[in-house]
Amino acid sequence: MKTKCYSVRLQSLVSISDRAYKATAFDGSEAIIPKSQVFGQDYEVQKSDAWWIASWILEKKELQYSTKKEAWFDSETGNMLPTYTVRKHKPTHVEPVESNIHENLTK
Repeated sequence: MKTKCYSVRLQSLVSISDRAYKATAFDGSEAIIPKSQVFGQDYEVQKSDAWWIASWILEKKELQYSTKKEAWFDSETGNMLPTYTVRKHKPTHVEPVESNIHENLTK
């Protein structure tokens, strides 16, 4: 099963039991997150520690997060799945020209 996750920058992520983490964001907001919903650290973020956390649990908690960086994870193996974005381009209509002969190019 696929799980949508967001990369969440945290000030700290501390293990408080065998099944839960205590997450603290930079604005001071805190939340208890189940360990099964944390899919690992996001190593692409350079300035601070970021973690991949399931989106559905973030919506229920009062923790500061951003939806800018998202990924899909396999909930059984914990591996990141390829993420595809489909964009459709609708070209603008261009009227045909009567003649494409330029006066300054002809002899």
